[in-house]
Amino acid sequence: MSANPQQPATPSTAGAPGRSAAEIRRDIDLQRQQLGTSVEALRGRVTELTDWRRQVNEHRSQLIVGAAVVGFAIGVRAMLRRRR
Repeated sequence: MSANPQQPATPSTAGAPGRSAAEIRRDIDLQRQQLGTSVEALRGRVTELTDWRRQVNEHRSQLIVGAAVVGFAIGVRAMLRRRR
């Protein structure tokens, strides 16, 4: 263990001074792999969230209630205008 708490415990820690070129390359490769994995996960999530057919199937009851409320509001407004 290091006596200085500000100094990293291992020299291969990302951003630590004195790392070799091989360690830096290894860290870059690791970051590249992690970024690729994150991008693929994000792409899957975006595809899932933008699939409107799946969203309709999952939220069918909420859509029906919303459509009923909007229809009722339009009907009430039309009736009030008709009375004028």
